[in-house]
Amino acid sequence: MKITDKDRPSTWIKYQDHFCATCQASCCTMPVEVKAFDIIRLGLATEDEINHSIKKTAKRLKKEGIISSYRDNTDLFMITQKSNDDCYFLDPVSRHCKVYDRRPDTCRDFPSRIGTRVTYCPYKQK
Repeated sequence: MKITDKDRPSTWIKYQDHFCATCQASCCTMPVEVKAFDIIRLGLATEDEINHSIKKTAKRLKKEGIISSYRDNTDLFMITQKSNDDCYFLDPVSRHCKVYDRRPDTCRDFPSRIGTRVTYCPYKQK
């Protein structure tokens, strides 16, 4: 199988449904931007809290280490990545998402509807 590099989309391969079960979770080491709706679905804030002050919510989540930034002009939150680039929600042992059932739309839609190279992924076999 071709070697992929998450930082070089030209090396990515056409996504197939069975990839996730045998992958090292390469896509979970890429930056993840999420919307307020995702923050609510993840249980990180209530709708009332977001509506009252999205900036205060972002400040709290940043202080807790869950997000690394919030862009006011786009209302997008950036989920924190660990020092090895793993997503904040990626289990380091199983390489599975700890919030899979509540995962953000960005993760749900990658790579079929969104991404640098839609329908391609940085698959790396376990």
